[in-house]
Amino acid sequence: MDFNLKKRARHDVKVEVVSLETKFPHNVMIYHFPPTEDVHIDEFEDLALERLRLLRVFDRATTKGLRMLSDDWKEYVNSEMTRDGLRGYLRMCSSHSTGNKQESDLQMRRRDYLSHFILRLAYCRSEDLLRWFVLREMEFFKYKFSALSTSEIKQFLEENNFHIQPLTETQKDEVKDGLYESTVGQSVSKIELLEFYKVPFTQVLDLVRTRRCYLKGGFAYVNTHDLVSIVAARQMEEIERGMQAAKAFINDVEADDRISRMLRSLHNSYTGKDYTVCKDVSVPIESLDQLSKTSMPLCMRMCHDHIRSQHHIKHGGRMQYGLFLKGIGVSLEDSLRFWREEFTKKIDVDKFARSYEYNIHHNYGKKGSMVNYTPYSCMKIIKEMAAPGDCHGCPYKSMDPPAVKAKLAAYGMSPGAIEEVMFFVTRGHYQFACGKYFMLTHNSNVEPTINHPNSYFEESQILMGNRQSKTNRNPAAVQQSNKRAAIRGAANRSMLTGDDDDELWRIAESQEKAYLSQKGIAEAFDDDLDLTQIDE
Repeated sequence: MDFNLKKRARHDVKVEVVSLETKFPHNVMIYHFPPTEDVHIDEFEDLALERLRLLRVFDRATTKGLRMLSDDWKEYVNSEMTRDGLRGYLRMCSSHSTGNKQESDLQMRRRDYLSHFILRLAYCRSEDLLRWFVLREMEFFKYKFSALSTSEIKQFLEENNFHIQPLTETQKDEVKDGLYESTVGQSVSKIELLEFYKVPFTQVLDLVRTRRCYLKGGFAYVNTHDLVSIVAARQMEEIERGMQAAKAFINDVEADDRISRMLRSLHNSYTGKDYTVCKDVSVPIESLDQLSKTSMPLCMRMCHDHIRSQHHIKHGGRMQYGLFLKGIGVSLEDSLRFWREEFTKKIDVDKFARSYEYNIHHNYGKKGSMVNYTPYSCMKIIKEMAAPGDCHGCPYKSMDPPAVKAKLAAYGMSPGAIEEVMFFVTRGHYQFACGKYFMLTHNSNVEPTINHPNSYFEESQILMGNRQSKTNRNPAAVQQSNKRAAIRGAANRSMLTGDDDDELWRIAESQEKAYLSQKGIAEAFDDDLDLTQIDE
């Protein structure tokens, strides 16, 4: 990707399907050569956020303790990819890469390749970020490789110069007894159909350690399904080398301040549905007491209880809870009435008007900078540093474990249920603790992934039958809602509507940009794009 800001000759560029298939011939590719094409800054950010959503799916699967590539792991990853609008990536992990490919599939290969290298720029800054990125990328790579057929694996090995050949029938007969004993979970008849490869045992130490291959004379005999250990080692070397190279020229890349801000804040950005504006429902303030007990996460329920009991809340709590109320559907007029009725139990109306009304109007984008502020995500709330007397922040993090237990007990949870929540709290998995709290308080068999308090509220209302889950929306409406002019400055462009299958529209937008915006790539960097809200 060329980040040079100087003017260049204007020319029209046509994106040909044939060229895509030549550049990206396989769903599984070794990320060796950095891409050289020009990328519009809007697409640059979209690709980065989409890739981050993908890697977070694998991170959540790891945190849940699911064994990689097990049936439970695949089921969880597939459902999370679908929920997060990543069905294009899901197809890469479940379909064959040969045969006639649709243009959308080829475009997904391009998105996969470009987004990987974009995230290298964001994650090369520290050892912790680098380690997280490499682990998640390797999980994604192995999942893609596990979907390949035997013929596709042979093609992959040939294209990437892996100089290993399957055993001949004669060679296989010489070690067949060892193969039968070392190949777990397969019948003799299936083992005879499998192809095996002879490689130095040092290339598959993970298989040796778990006793999943036959060893003889310093060589390991590896079946087709376990070849991922060999190719993954090559992929990891390529990524780690590439990360060091990215670190060497990151200062040149960040010469553009907008790119610098995005890359630096990317890891902590929120990548879910946008709750800035709620157009679908209206929540009357008279129902908040009941909703706080049934549909609010612990962080918001405690804010609500604090206001009701103390008739005041500090600035951090007003921002956290006030924006949450806006996101669930409380109107500006009702919000003003709610805060006024509570605060004026301790102060007079004039003081409330002078000290607090402006901020409420400001949060709704009606005064000041006229920015319609975004409700806080879980990640932002977890990062909040609550001082004594504050009630904002994440209670699972900010409160001592005994205090959390006492609060859960006061809210009617049984000792057994409390221990299930505390299992995640004591391990620092606060969002999983919130998901477990949701599951137990709603008597649900499914533990949701909680990454936003407003998502928690919405899932609760859907489960209780008070709202309808939005699926199968009109594609024209999705396309209209994804227009760039309506979403500038949003951290999560592709998920603003909550639609789970908008990748085709993103592809259509990419094609349009390739035809039209190449008139002056340098001018793309003059786009007034506000990335300051990337972590909201």
